[in-house]
Amino acid sequence: MKTNFKKKVALALVAGLLTGSVCYATPSVAERESLNQVALLQSLAQGYFGGTVTVRDMRSLGDTGIGTFEGLNGEMIMLDGTVYQALGDGRVLVADDKVAVPYATVTYFDDDISVALKDVENKEAFEKILNAEVKKCGENSFYMIKLHTEFSSVLFRSEYGSQKPYPTLVEALKGKQTEFTAQNIEGTLVGLYCPNYMAGLNSPGWHFHFISDDREQGGHILELSLKEGTVLLDKTDKFTMIIHDDPQFHQFNLAKDMSKDIKSAEQDTQMEMNK
Repeated sequence: MKTNFKKKVALALVAGLLTGSVCYATPSVAERESLNQVALLQSLAQGYFGGTVTVRDMRSLGDTGIGTFEGLNGEMIMLDGTVYQALGDGRVLVADDKVAVPYATVTYFDDDISVALKDVENKEAFEKILNAEVKKCGENSFYMIKLHTEFSSVLFRSEYGSQKPYPTLVEALKGKQTEFTAQNIEGTLVGLYCPNYMAGLNSPGWHFHFISDDREQGGHILELSLKEGTVLLDKTDKFTMIIHDDPQFHQFNLAKDMSKDIKSAEQDTQMEMNK
């Protein structure tokens, strides 16, 4: 079911205030200083892989972000206004404007903060550096980040699409997740930080995707290392959620605790998932 995106109701939540006030958002008035989220990570975790928002709609809401596609068919990397689809077989395509999007977060990226990096041994060390900067700048804000560098190594995953009736996110990844390792590869990391109070709408903390400079490799980052680089942070203090206009979406109990599944989807390799 597809509906006119301009008629969708967006729930605007000012970070920290969470007023719950309702406004009407259209692509033509997307705010530069807003993190725009399609649906919930919790709805994706429960198996809502459909969508009424399209890739074309996403490109009207920002130029940088992460997400996925209808059927959980690969990982989304939005960079400089282009939406890339990293597929389960390792290929990367420019996503078709008509493809539906069940979940994504995007914004118009501004270089608000820069942090120099040196000898980052793993993802845990990378997050420690980022967390220190977030603590200094405001832990209750949102941050989209970009890091272009040569990665000493990067482990990333994507997944083959699922068919209806859709499984849960974890069950889909168990059977269809594929993993790739690249060494001494130049590319861009796009990442998102959500504050702790977003636990019911997203996943608190960091979420990273990757795309290579040649646009031939990409996906969700599971591990990384790098010798040096400069990470750019876009600090954002407004949050806008777009709810799917789809009767099936409204059948889900989105208050259900999916934190365990989300944590597994964020960080587990397929071997760990199948233990």
